[in-house]
Amino acid sequence: MNQLLAGKKFLIMGVANDRSIAWAIAKQLHEAGATLAFSYQGDRLESRVLKLVESTMPGSTMVQVDVTREEEIASAFALLKEQWGTMDGLVHSLAFAKSEELEGHFSDTSREGYLLAQDISAYSLVAVSRFAKTLMVEGGSIITMTYLGGERVLANYNVMGVAKAALDQSVRYLAADLGEQNIRVNAISAGPINTLAARGVRNFSTILGVVAEKAPLKRNITQEEVAKTALFLASDLSSGITGEVIHVDAGYHIMA
Repeated sequence: MNQLLAGKKFLIMGVANDRSIAWAIAKQLHEAGATLAFSYQGDRLESRVLKLVESTMPGSTMVQVDVTREEEIASAFALLKEQWGTMDGLVHSLAFAKSEELEGHFSDTSREGYLLAQDISAYSLVAVSRFAKTLMVEGGSIITMTYLGGERVLANYNVMGVAKAALDQSVRYLAADLGEQNIRVNAISAGPINTLAARGVRNFSTILGVVAEKAPLKRNITQEEVAKTALFLASDLSSGITGEVIHVDAGYHIMA
């Protein structure tokens, strides 16, 4: 592959296993020449992510980050500054809501559940961008993952849809805020993919069937298709693009 990212350094946040969108993106960026670091939360995820990384990208930096804890975010970026000096971008693929908040009536959403979904799924992008911008001294690219449920009401998405709406608007405000530093901020709105996170949505297999039937391309998408879009956004090929939500969903979002 063309070394579009030769000499570039990116932090990947949100790898859970080998089917994660974040992992597919990491592989694309690595093949394009990027040096990568990976965040993880807790011992269980550390061993899982480390096993993946060591088999494909040995020597990559690993950093512990619980994005609800400011001190852990600060420590992670301090470590990256020590090891790298500067960085060129990050991939934010983090979202969480309690399973009980993803069904039933949205009006029954608990205060705790609402705030937790917002904190991890939306505010975390703001928090990590605040630290990342100090290392992106020559500009860079920040990429996050969103979903159509932030634009439209989708069954069983509830509080996560509201969190994704906040994430989408955070992308725009961050793009306006960081543009003068030549830092671009964009989101990818991926169609449904059978990942660990997606399986937390009730009747997910039904959603896959509906999209394959109604999308213009008459199919679902793959992790690799999302990853290729991320590679485009990470590279100078997208140097004039910021504040955008790019849909990679076989065209499903355009249908009535």
